[in-house]
Amino acid sequence: MRLTRRRALGALGAAAAIPLLSACGEEHSGPASVTVMLDWVPNTNHTGLYVAQSKGYFAEEELEVTIVEPGTAGVEAAVGSGAASFGVSYQEAVTLARVEDVPVVSIAAVIQHNTSGFASPVDRRIRRPKDFEGKKYGAFGSDVERQVLTSLMECDGGDVNAIEFVDIGFTDPFVAWERGDVDFVWIFEGWTGVEAQLRGVELNFVRMTDLDCVPDYYTPVYVTGEQLIADRPDVVKRWTRAVKRGYEYAIKYPEDAAEILIANAEGINADLVRLSQPWLSPRYAEDADRWGDQSQAVWDAYSNWMVANGLQSRVINTSEAMDNSFIRDAPFVPLPTPTHGPI
Repeated sequence: MRLTRRRALGALGAAAAIPLLSACGEEHSGPASVTVMLDWVPNTNHTGLYVAQSKGYFAEEELEVTIVEPGTAGVEAAVGSGAASFGVSYQEAVTLARVEDVPVVSIAAVIQHNTSGFASPVDRRIRRPKDFEGKKYGAFGSDVERQVLTSLMECDGGDVNAIEFVDIGFTDPFVAWERGDVDFVWIFEGWTGVEAQLRGVELNFVRMTDLDCVPDYYTPVYVTGEQLIADRPDVVKRWTRAVKRGYEYAIKYPEDAAEILIANAEGINADLVRLSQPWLSPRYAEDADRWGDQSQAVWDAYSNWMVANGLQSRVINTSEAMDNSFIRDAPFVPLPTPTHGPI
């Protein structure tokens, strides 16, 4: 869940074209330049995106794709306004955006189950939400944080007001822990949790899926805007088709996909990627018929839970917040052999 306030490195510039028909008969509006805004710095949640770029899947769909890090306004605002074509978000953030009438739509789940939770060094003795009382939380600046922590604390008999929120932004949580700036942070187990193993740091981890307090939900997800769906649905379909192939490759060839991410994400921790990718690849499509699938029941359960706990003002229309059609229309394409030899 670590986010950053880094400014975006580029902007959307969709190419104008006369609609055509592809060989398979679907409407094709021609080549397009699109921007994908990440939620944070590149990591293994994003591997399929980089595989699709590196293996030429976007090029095959006549898409020129620029990948950027998030801007100050946030992914949901950027995608909803059309400043970015696609983005990496979270179900909880999309839900809150839809309450505020931001026209952002989730079109694919990166991971089927919530792999996030609250991590702390073992010497902080945090094993359950009530143990957050009297501790310092390393916040990244989202309204979602206080809302989720409020619910967890109430569920476990604690008081969220007994938590000190410390905004650490882009600070490395391991540095923040060592300096004593914070006691616990919200992380993805497959990235920062794996990094702790690499560093030899023993953590206690309060997993969201281990708690009966919050329903399971999709985090992260890929999003686009209502306007792009309305104006150029074929671009959304072609982009989703390419990204799906990228994640299918990462599922089948995790070690090779890791090398692709390392080669294409400047400055990334190669040792961390090589440990994280085999952990995460089996979880991308776990319990699903295909990568990217989303259930409206999961979206309904989360929105209803938010309203029931006083964390959002109204239930959203989840049929408008998520659209499974692009994933389900994307056919399976046989994968090539790995770039870096047999796995």
